[in-house]
Amino acid sequence: MWKQYYSAASIAEALERLAEYRERARIVAGGTDMLIELERGLRPGVEVLIDVTRIPGLDQITRHGDTIRLGPLVTHNHVVGSPLVVERGLPLAQACWEVGAPQIRNRATVAGNLITASPANDTITPLMALNAEVTLTSLDGERTVRLADFYTGVRRTVMRPDEMLTAISFPALARHERGIFLKLGLRRAQAIAVVNVAVVLTLDGAAVRRAAITLGSVAPTIVHATVAEESLLGRTLTPEAIAEAARLAAVGPEPIDDVRSTGAYRTEMIRVLVGRALRALAANEQAANWPEDPAMLWGPNRAMVARGLSQPLHHDAAQPIETTINGQPMTVTTGQDKTLLDFLREDARLSGTKEGCAEGECGACTVFLDGAAVMACMVPAPRAHGAEIVTVEGLAQADELHPIQAAFIEQGAVQCGYCTPGFLMAGAKLLEEQAQPTKAQIQQSITGNLCRCTGYYKILKAFEEAGKKTEGVR
Repeated sequence: MWKQYYSAASIAEALERLAEYRERARIVAGGTDMLIELERGLRPGVEVLIDVTRIPGLDQITRHGDTIRLGPLVTHNHVVGSPLVVERGLPLAQACWEVGAPQIRNRATVAGNLITASPANDTITPLMALNAEVTLTSLDGERTVRLADFYTGVRRTVMRPDEMLTAISFPALARHERGIFLKLGLRRAQAIAVVNVAVVLTLDGAAVRRAAITLGSVAPTIVHATVAEESLLGRTLTPEAIAEAARLAAVGPEPIDDVRSTGAYRTEMIRVLVGRALRALAANEQAANWPEDPAMLWGPNRAMVARGLSQPLHHDAAQPIETTINGQPMTVTTGQDKTLLDFLREDARLSGTKEGCAEGECGACTVFLDGAAVMACMVPAPRAHGAEIVTVEGLAQADELHPIQAAFIEQGAVQCGYCTPGFLMAGAKLLEEQAQPTKAQIQQSITGNLCRCTGYYKILKAFEEAGKKTEGVR
């Protein structure tokens, strides 16, 4: 899929490689879009991948005065798990919760979501409403670009080939400000937006002093509903004012028809979602549906960089992959140009991890990478170098089944069995976090796993029974 793969030990090293290869190179952090596009031949000019996931400190969420800053390795789960963002940037946290499933949120970065530049991407809409800006860095220095000026069209940005996005910043919501993000998809999880909406209001008592209403998946880029925003200024959020703003928000865009929706339906849903968002803000209930203690599946390190590289690595045919799988050190001389899924099955000879979709939809390939649950089909094999990996073959210890395995047997939670390894891995990681998970946490933990035999009742029962058998598995 690629000709050369580098693991950078510093931003400077990554920038040097970008300057060297320019259009032929791409930065890889989560890689959840990039790997799929490479496999499908949609990136014919990309030959070099520069992995920055071993650079410490890039996965931090920090506050600088009244500004919140996200590093380039901040994942969607990092945002979901950040009390700072939930309290002072709720629309972004809500959008991150809507992205993919736990295994994807543990890898996919907010920076990558912005750079992909799809109008259906969830995090762009709230960050636009929050008046965010991005920092772009090259060997020539840094420049800051307002997110509103970052996009030039569908999947097009102002980034130069030698630049790396190194920070995302936005003003923290003040006490007199409220915000919310809402999304309409065709299913409850793992859904691309039909329409998404973010609304941020600055209030002066009961009156609106400033309004930002941004709309996603209705135009080539994320757009402001400017007429609707202006209609709210100086007014209180009465039912009449809300209805008028919602109507005006739907007037401007001219959405296209596509496989997810007709343009006419999108137009109506803009009106519905904007009205719903404004009513929630009027009642100060913007966080009413925020999950309590959500299932993250991210392990004790919270999917953060635990240790960096002492020096950069160039992964080629002469560079073996030295890794630890299920507690056993392994040196494999092949597989440097594969996904982690294919590497495990074909080169490490561990066939328990299954390929169902090869695009992060089914969860059959779930493994633990440095303690966090991930989709192996969306991880480059060179990332295994120096890492610790656990596959379904490693769940049982000393010939004793893991509680989730025993519960699956007792409850008959297996039909064809193809999806079972992924469910077992999700369940085992959930039990590390929650000794006795709630029904909501169980459901959240398997939003990334599909059972095509529709055996969910037995699977959910097995998760419940496993929770009763353990006080936590570490």
